[in-house]
Amino acid sequence: MKRKGSAVWKGSLKDGKGTVSTESGVLANQQYSFSTRFEDGIGTNPEELIGAAHAGCFSMALSGQLGAAGMTAEWIRTTAAVTLVRTDAGFTVTAVHLDVNVRIPGADIDAFDQAAAGAKAGCPISRLLNAEITMTTHLES
Repeated sequence: MKRKGSAVWKGSLKDGKGTVSTESGVLANQQYSFSTRFEDGIGTNPEELIGAAHAGCFSMALSGQLGAAGMTAEWIRTTAAVTLVRTDAGFTVTAVHLDVNVRIPGADIDAFDQAAAGAKAGCPISRLLNAEITMTTHLES
């Protein structure tokens, strides 16, 4: 299975502008620029898109892990905060923090904790990233 994303960049690094799109068309020519990445400009940026991808991947993986443990969540809300820092090698994504909120009536807390750890380790986007991945969970039952 292959999925495609694409980008077009025009101009210099600081003054140029680009667009990102996905094969599915869900994102079509969404604007990004130096200011949307390193300042407070309007538009998206690669780190924000990685965060959304990681949050979506983790949430699906957690749903699968919960199902294997005999639980079904009413909802899973995950936010992935991606940290980009300047290092000697250049700008680098060094960390992602997953903030996970889940509602599972009558949940087994130990089984939930195991499912969350399994999802964090097993999500394909987690395995893709060369960054420290941390997580906090909040379970409503």
